[in-house]
Amino acid sequence: MILIYRHIVPKGYSGITLFPFVFLKSADLKHRETLINHEKIHLRQQLELLVIPFYVIYLIEFFIRLILYKNWSLAYENISFEREAYRNEHNISYLKRRPFWQFLKYIRSNAK
Repeated sequence: MILIYRHIVPKGYSGITLFPFVFLKSADLKHRETLINHEKIHLRQQLELLVIPFYVIYLIEFFIRLILYKNWSLAYENISFEREAYRNEHNISYLKRRPFWQFLKYIRSNAK
């Protein structure tokens, strides 16, 4: 379910997915197909990991990458969940053929 609520979306971002909701900063973003696909990829990741473990792994991975890169943006961009979503957001049929736990492929493969 897509909801418009700009106060929950962090500054500098267009949307955030908190299972089972996708929150967007503004209503016009509902029409951005790649953004919606990106967030749907996160919904699938969250569902596969039974939601709470997704957030735990996401935060742990973010802080490890923050220590490695010493840069907030690089750490965020290199979280395996984000890498999968960004690499496949333009492929609208991606979720139809996506293998289970596909994000694991992005944990060690060529980080930025």
